[in-house]
Order: sequence, then structure tokens, then C-alpha cells
Amino acid sequence: MTRQPLLTTPRLILRPFQLADATKVQELAGKIEIANGTINIPHPYPNGAAGQWIGRLLAGWNSGQSAIYAITLKSNEQLIGCVGLHNIESQSAQIGYWIGLPFWGNGYCTEAATRIAEFGFNKLNLDLIYGQHFSREPHPGKVLEKIGMNHVMTKQDAIRVNMISENIEYYEMRSPISAAATA
Repeated sequence: MTRQPLLTTPRLILRPFQLADATKVQELAGKIEIANGTINIPHPYPNGAAGQWIGRLLAGWNSGQSAIYAITLKSNEQLIGCVGLHNIESQSAQIGYWIGLPFWGNGYCTEAATRIAEFGFNKLNLDLIYGQHFSREPHPGKVLEKIGMNHVMTKQDAIRVNMISENIEYYEMRSPISAAATA
């Protein structure tokens, strides 16, 4: 596959992660509030896990299975979070994202998620992007709704976390191109 391109928005640069980002990723993603809002970030965040995760991202891009980006501020290139598409197969992908606590409430997550969805539909030729979040934590769902995703269902007892069954909210969005073709 080709080299992972930079993506931009009015305030952000979405770029591939670098190994040098590992310390900042662990610092930002290691907060309990981030783990509570995501399905696959552990808490406590293990030492060394960020570097291993970043190492796997290039393989995911090269195999066409994921497109994960560091969210950085255009003004100073500071790393503030992550957005991406993973589980890419059969023209569908799952969107995922997190923003470090100091940057909450500025619309960065919605801006980055909008851009990655556009990239998925227009450059990766996806027909469907889906997202999910824990039912107990509604904030990630607000981002999904803001970028145009529709709530499809609640999956009861969908995942076990620390021996507790969790419900998951499931959202999806069709490509504007494929949606127009079926209308």
C-alpha cells in the first residue's frame, strides 16, 4: 500500500504516529476517563504498551486493515489524541477516537472524526463506517451523532470488562455515494 497521507482540517493535522509519540500517548490515554470512554484502552495503561501499539500501526496500514492517525494541533503540532479506522474489511470499517482530557470541549474530536470518515469514504472507498461505545458512557456517542452517524441498536451484554458484562451502543453511517445509489 502507499504511504499513509497527512490529513488536515481547519485546526488540526492528522498524521501517522511515530515511536517518539509513545510517552505522550501513555500520558494522555492513561487517564481513567479515556479508558471509560473507549472499548480497547486499558486502565491502568501498562508501561511500554504505547510503543508496542504504535509499532503495530504501520503493519495495519500496510495490510489495509487500519488507518490510525495522531491528532495534532495545526498551531504547534502538539499531539492531543487519536482517530482512525480499524477492522477494515469488505468495504466497511470501525471508527475509533480519543482526545486527551486537557483538550476536551473544543470540538477537536468531532473535527477529526469528520475528516477520517471523509477519508474512509472518498479515499478508502468504504461503503459503511460503524462505531460503538459503552452504554454507561454517552459522550463518545455524541461525537458519532455529530458526524452524521445513526444509532442502530444497543447490544446487551456485548463485552466483559473486569468480569462485568457491558452493554454497547452501535452506530453506523453509509457512504454518501452508496446511499445515493440505493435511494
